[in-house]
Amino acid sequence: MIKAVIFDMDGVLIDSEPFWREAEIKVFGTIGIKLTPEMCMETMGSRVDEAVEYWLKLHGQKLSLTPDVAEKVIEEVISQIEQNGMPMAGVEDALEFFRKRGTRFALASSSAYRIISAVVDKFDLRRRFEVIYSAEEEEFGKPHPAIYLTAARKLGVNAKECLAIEDSLNGVLAAKAARMKCIAIPEAAVRSDPRFSIADCVLDSLFEIDDEVWSRVSN
Repeated sequence: MIKAVIFDMDGVLIDSEPFWREAEIKVFGTIGIKLTPEMCMETMGSRVDEAVEYWLKLHGQKLSLTPDVAEKVIEEVISQIEQNGMPMAGVEDALEFFRKRGTRFALASSSAYRIISAVVDKFDLRRRFEVIYSAEEEEFGKPHPAIYLTAARKLGVNAKECLAIEDSLNGVLAAKAARMKCIAIPEAAVRSDPRFSIADCVLDSLFEIDDEVWSRVSN
């Protein structure tokens, strides 16, 4: 029985994945690292410091640059959210669907708390979640399951009784490693990736969450 639904944020509650790609391409370009949108997909769902370290290592740059680069990426993303942020289609419908089934809500994001706050305050979502938790408090970000295990513990719910809503492969891996049920809603560009089949259900949007989907993930 599903007692709690734990939402990822970027790409699930807000259409922010393009902001991350734009920020990474812009900031890394200032230190001579040329990234493409396709390359940025590799670190989608990762914590920003881990994504920065990944690209610095790959290009032989000093890891001591990580804090400064990560901070600039965060600033760019927050700026984009404040200016252009839009909620993902179906957010309110999904929250209402699960509320009617008596589930509790948590938000578990790889993003820093500053970014989470920018999103939940912009869309007045803070009141909807009992727990709001960032992977910046964990030793490892997604795909490590720690963020989901901690969110479940803060809710006081067994991880096996939680449903995670994710858009990235790293997020799906984290949720399944935590032994949770998982609905994946990938971006169109990566939806054909067969690795998403490890999710219990793969949808095109939050609007597709219905009684049939609920039956599949709650049994």
